[in-house]
Amino acid sequence: MKRAIYPGTFDPITFGHIDILRKATGIFDEVIVAVAETTGKNTFLSLEEREEICRQAVSDLKHVRVERFSGLVVDFAKKVEADVMIRGLRAVSDFEYELSLALMNRNLSPDIETMFLLPDHKYLYLSSSMVRQVILLGGNLSEYVPKNVEAILIEKFKKKFKE
Repeated sequence: MKRAIYPGTFDPITFGHIDILRKATGIFDEVIVAVAETTGKNTFLSLEEREEICRQAVSDLKHVRVERFSGLVVDFAKKVEADVMIRGLRAVSDFEYELSLALMNRNLSPDIETMFLLPDHKYLYLSSSMVRQVILLGGNLSEYVPKNVEAILIEKFKKKFKE
């Protein structure tokens, strides 16, 4: 069985992430969405929220499951017996960062390969941080995230601004 992981913060998961997952399911027998506990970023959503919205967003995808992890992503890949790590590339600006991650991961664990996939052209500009900015400014998210994600973000922003 060929298994891959798709690690990330997913703060929140977007249609771009889901597009990458759809592509990966055509290549691998199983893909694990690996939701990072520690990311070095200040996340808007809690780990539990990120894990749950990912689970809901990919519920219609066969051979995809969601798991959280902490520590090194290569250690998680070994734990779940994945030989490949999926990463999405949107633009040239992503490449340098993603390449440095891939090289570090290869240095840490040479037996785990990184595979870069490109999202559909309509998602090349889309990022989780842009989605958070759009909701902050009161914009419509329906073209960028699944309905469940949009509902959670709207509710979370309402609570944040009431405090």
